[in-house]
Amino acid sequence: MATFTLNRMHLLCRNTHCRSFFAGFIQRAQLSTLESVRNNEQCKLEYLGGENNGIAVISMNRPEARNALGKQFLREFADCTNVVKFDKNLRVVILRSLVKGVFCAGADLKERAKMTNEETGPFVAGLRASVSEVANLPMPVVAAIDGFALGGGLEVALACDIRVSSDDAKMGLVETRLAIIPGGGGTQRLARAIGPAKAKELIFAARVFNGKEAAEMGVVNHSVEQNSDGDAAYQRALKLGQEILPQGPVALRAAKFAINRGSEVDIASGLSFEEAGYSQVINTKDRLEGLSAFKEKRPPRFSGE
Repeated sequence: MATFTLNRMHLLCRNTHCRSFFAGFIQRAQLSTLESVRNNEQCKLEYLGGENNGIAVISMNRPEARNALGKQFLREFADCTNVVKFDKNLRVVILRSLVKGVFCAGADLKERAKMTNEETGPFVAGLRASVSEVANLPMPVVAAIDGFALGGGLEVALACDIRVSSDDAKMGLVETRLAIIPGGGGTQRLARAIGPAKAKELIFAARVFNGKEAAEMGVVNHSVEQNSDGDAAYQRALKLGQEILPQGPVALRAAKFAINRGSEVDIASGLSFEEAGYSQVINTKDRLEGLSAFKEKRPPRFSGE
C-alpha cells in the first residue's frame, strides 16, 4: 500500500501536467529515507527516544505562511509520511506544528492564484492524495492541534486517527467562502466523523469553531486548556502515544485496518475485515509473548513480529 493511492491517481490522469505531477510524488515515495528528510525546511521528522521510543513526530514549520499547503510543503510532507510508513519499529506518529498559534492555515492561496486551470486540478489531486497517505499510514496517527486548522489544515487533521486540540484552537472547513468546496477529503471525512447533517451545516455556513466546540461535536477526541508554551495539545498527544506504546504493534496495525475498512461497509462485511485483521496476528511471535507475559504476570516485550 506504500504508493497505492499515488499510483492509482497517476494512472487516472489524462493529461501531461497531471501525470508528471504524480510521477514526481511516486519517485520520492520510493526513495524517501530518514536521511533524505533530514534537511527539510518546512516539514520535519523526528524520532523520539527514552520513554517515547517508538513515537515519530512530523512537525510542520512554515511560519511565514502559517504552514500553508504549498508545493514545497507538500513535497516534504509526502517524504516524511513515506519514511514512517515503512518503519515497522514505529508504533505511533504525532502530527504537530512548530509555529505557535497555528496548526495549518490550509491552502497556499497566493501560490494557488498563480496557477493556471490546468495546474490547479493536478495540484488539488496531489493534495488529496497526500492527505489520503496520512489516513493510509499503518500505525496510529495523532494530530496535535494547537492553533488554527482551517480548510486543508483541518482536512489533514481529519485524516489522522485521533485528534487533540487546545481549547483556543480555531477550526473549520471554510472553502465555500471562496466559492469552492473542500478538496482534500473534508466533505467525506468530516461527515463520517460527526454525521452528514452536522457536516453539511458546518461546510455550508463555512463556520469556524473552537477546540471546546470541536470536542462537543466529535470533530476532536480531546480538548485541553492551552498552556503558556502553546503546546498543550502536543503534550496531551504525547501522553496518548505513551498509552499506545506498550501495545502489540502488529495488533495496532491490524486493529486500524479492521476499523478503517469496516466502518465503510455493512456489519457483515465489516466482520470479514475483522476476521482478516485477526488472522494477521495469529501466527505472530507477539501473540505468544502476550500469552506468556500474562501467564508469568510480567509486562510483555513485543518485537513487532
